[in-house]
Order: sequence, then C-alpha cells, then structure tokens
Amino acid sequence: MSAESMSMKPTETNRCLPLKNQGFDNLVEALEYAAEGETGYNFYNGRGELYAVLSYRELRDEAQVLARRLLGLGCERGARVGIVAETHPMFHRFFYACQYAGFIPVSLPSSVQIGAHKAYVEQLRRMLETCGADIAVSPESHATFLSEATVGMGLKMAGVPEDFDALPESDAELRPMTADEPAYLQYTSGSTRFPRGVEITQKAALKNLSEIAQEGLKIGREDRMVSWLPLYHDMGLVGFMLVPLASQLSTDYLSPRSFAMRPRLWLKVLSENRGTISSSPPFGYALCAKRLRWADCQAYDLSAWRVACVGAERINPEPLERFAEVLKPTGFSPEAWVACYGMAECTLAISFAPLGGGLEIDIVDKELMAERGEARPLPASERGAMNSLCFVDCGEFLPSYSYSIRDDAGEPLPDRRCGRIWVKGPSVMTGYFEDPEATAEVMSANGWLDTGDIGYCVGSRVFVTARSKDVIIIKGRNIWPQDLEHLAEHIPGVRYGHVSAFAAPTRAGEELAVLVAESREKNPAKCRQIIEEMKAAVQTHFGINSYIDLVPSGTLPRTSSGKLSRSQTKRDFLARESWDAAQDGDRFASAEANG
Repeated sequence: MSAESMSMKPTETNRCLPLKNQGFDNLVEALEYAAEGETGYNFYNGRGELYAVLSYRELRDEAQVLARRLLGLGCERGARVGIVAETHPMFHRFFYACQYAGFIPVSLPSSVQIGAHKAYVEQLRRMLETCGADIAVSPESHATFLSEATVGMGLKMAGVPEDFDALPESDAELRPMTADEPAYLQYTSGSTRFPRGVEITQKAALKNLSEIAQEGLKIGREDRMVSWLPLYHDMGLVGFMLVPLASQLSTDYLSPRSFAMRPRLWLKVLSENRGTISSSPPFGYALCAKRLRWADCQAYDLSAWRVACVGAERINPEPLERFAEVLKPTGFSPEAWVACYGMAECTLAISFAPLGGGLEIDIVDKELMAERGEARPLPASERGAMNSLCFVDCGEFLPSYSYSIRDDAGEPLPDRRCGRIWVKGPSVMTGYFEDPEATAEVMSANGWLDTGDIGYCVGSRVFVTARSKDVIIIKGRNIWPQDLEHLAEHIPGVRYGHVSAFAAPTRAGEELAVLVAESREKNPAKCRQIIEEMKAAVQTHFGINSYIDLVPSGTLPRTSSGKLSRSQTKRDFLARESWDAAQDGDRFASAEANG
C-alpha cells in the first residue's frame, strides 16, 4: 500500500448536516446543499485500497471550474456531452460540470469484453451519433477507443480529462438546468444495437430520488452506501451516485472490474466502513458467495448492512439464500433483503418491498400459470418442484405511481392474473431522445408507460415474472425462460448463471425451446450426457421438447449492465446454426422430432 493511500481517509458518514432529500429544483441545488457537509464519494482500487476521495464540496468547486471551460467551446444550451462512465472521479466531475453549464451528460458504457475492441468502438459511435453529441470524454484507459469512435464525427472536442483541464476558463454565466429541462440521457442496457437514450428531466429525477430515500430506503443520517455497480447503468448512476448526493450520504465505490476479479473486496469495504446500504442483481450475490472462503467470513463484520437491495427482471431467491447462509458468520441478516423493481425509463425505482422483512415468496401452480396466466397460490401440502413456481414479492409501487396490469389488448386484469405492467407517474421519462417512433411504441398519449415486463399484482404488491419479449410460447403455453435456465443450472457440468433460454422457429413454423448453456467440459461423451440430462429434465418438468446447445465458457453475450442477453444469444445461435435441410440432416428438425 502506498504512503498516500495510507494517509488518505474516506469522507465522513453524515453526522452533522441536517438530512434533506426533497425540495430541490435541480441537481445543482442538491449538490450545493450537500457541499455544506463533510460527505462525498470514495474510490477503491482492485486491492481494496482507497485511491481517491471527492467530497461534495470539492465536487462543487471543480465542477464549476470545468463548466466554464466547457462553455468556452461555444456549444449551445442543451448540448450533449458523452462521458465514458468508468468508476472514477472524472465521471462525477464531468457529469456535474454539465449540470452547471446547462449541458446534458450522457453516460456511455465502459466495459470492453476481451476480443471485442471493434464492437465496443462501434457501440460508442452509435450512441454518440444517436444523441448528437458535441463533446466526448473518456479516462486515459479508454482514450484509444474514444479516439477511434469519434473519427470524422466533427465534434467540438473529444479527449481525456487532462485535455479539458488545459482549456481556458470562459467568463460565461453558469446557468444550471431548470426543473423541466433534462438532467441526463441514459442508454438502456439492451440498447447496444439500436440505441435508445432515455431522457429524464430534473424534476423527474428528483422526485424519484426523494421517494427512493424516504419511502424505499428510509434513509437516515447514519447511513452509508457501498457500490460496485456500473455508472452507465440506472442502478449505479441513480441509485449510488445521485441518491446519496441528494441525501448527503457518503458512498464507497469499487469498479465492476474489481468486483468481478475479487468480489470479496465488496464485503471488505462494507465491513471496514460500516456500510448500511448496498445493492446487486442476483448474479452478483451468487458470484460473491461462490468465491468466498471460510477465513474471509471470519474477518468481516456486516452487521451494519441493513438494506441489501436486489433487482432483476425476475428475482431468483436461490442464490440469495445461499449468500445469506454463507455470510451468516459475518452478522449479515436475511432480513436485510429488499426486493425492488425498476427501470431506466422510470428514472430508477418503481416499487420496494418493506424494509426488515427479508424475501417474501409466492409459490403458485405451474400449470395454471403456463396455460392461463393465473398465479394461484399452492397450499404447503401441494408444493413440489414439478408443479410449482416461485416468485418474489417486489413490494408496493411508490406513492406517486399509478399502475395497471393489462392483457395484450390493453384491458385491465384482476389480481393474480399475469399481464403487461403499465405505470404512470412524475418519474417516468419524457421519452427516448429524438426518437418519437420508439417512444410511441411504449408510451400512450396520456403518459402511460408499457414497461415491457410481465407480472401480476396481489393488492398493491407487484410480482415480476419476465420480460414480455422473452416469454417462450409453446403450443399456447407460456413458459418463463428463467424456469428453464434455473432447471439447467442444476445439471452437473453446466455453469451456474451461464444459461440462456429462448424460443426459435422450426422449418415447420412452430416454436422450439432452445437452451444455450456454458460448460467447461471438453470430453465429447460427457458433453452428450449433459445434453441428454438437460433435455430429459425439460421434458419431465415442462412436458416439452428442447434443443440444447452446449458452448464453451465465455460464449454467452451480456448487456452493458452485465446481465446475460437472451436476445443477442438467440441472434448468435441462429447465425452459427443453420436449420436448412442441406445442413447436416437438419438437426433442428431432428431435435424437434426426437425431443
């Protein structure tokens, strides 16, 4: 550890500034208030060492200076500034410089998969073109990618932070965005091929931040947040950059890369700094539990961790239960689990389960769900792996939302009937930036948003079952891809969390369930055995035939937020597998016939 790291101290937990998380007109007002205290952002490296501290006071001062430099470039009000969102103080500085300058920050993905240099450059370029960026900046680590992505685009300026710090300060007046003007653009995690930038206004963002703090997390002055989530994802950007600032809390960061390499560092930072609020999708908790050693657990004290948020298109409780069991010696309580539901199109949060109650599971009849979309609860005496499905209670909708579960014709459905989740409220996006057609696909003229998610309600509580585009329909039965994936993950030789299920058309025009699963197994006979076991399990549990594609580790594509992408997996699968009759005896048709 360097001498500088040893002498550096993280910002304080807020024990002096009166807590305020409402009444701000824009994000600049929230920063100005937070700057009166001693809290801020803290950045940890891949060894778990503190390497940078950015108090809110320093952020305010540095952002104002940088805003004057950006204004000197002569861009019009509302100009878009693309920022490669590496977990580094530079992102926070540029994001807030935009707020002061009256520009619109656009968070761009920073993750680059091995061997995907060209694809990442093309992704950056598509996003910069779609938002009409005038300025783009990246950390030094991504300078080559940004340079290649912006060739010939005619931007006012593109470079690394040092290039912008060398600009002269203009004497232009700082005119922060007003309540009805944009706060930022956020690209949705599935928008890499056809980018859709979600436009969120200042007042929409602040309303959601206030409800998250007061209704969802019930934030107090003793709270401290810890995160490894990417800042180009809504949970990272809104949940762990804007929420703490708007509530004057300190936040401790690891980069997603550091977490993936050494997930126990997340627990180390939580333990050392007495973190109280943190979050992850289920795969993050699963990875952490898998990599932990008994000796690690003896070293950590997680008794202060009161809110462990978990969100996903559908939450699988199994890895969470395993995490809680492994972490029991650390003082982690299963009652800390808080299931939540949200999306970038609603700023972030839509619903929260009650604090202190842990996971609430609804166990329903599998056949009724598949055939009629009815979530009929099963009595304990009838429950079993063969006839039941489990769904996690994601709690009540936040107070400002109106909500409705509707069928495909747009008609409301009663309690415990699955349908599309629609919401309306002040935190819903203005629309997809300069894309009226895409906006019209999901938003009604009177402000209702079709979330694209399938779920059901029990009273005012929501249960999310799947993304509508992912539901597998076989002979009129609805089958949730997560259930097929969960089944496959328990077959020996299949990598846990590395399975994607979807439907693909046969030559006869019917749909066949396809599972693409990663395995480290190389022996052909053992691979064949894994495939047969998976097919048998699917047939036994769901009564359908399937095609199994066993692939090497690292094959399955992921979204910019780190989730497996079923849509891209399907495209890749269809691109490499030909079901033409001239190709190897039409194996797809054979799979359909033989099951």
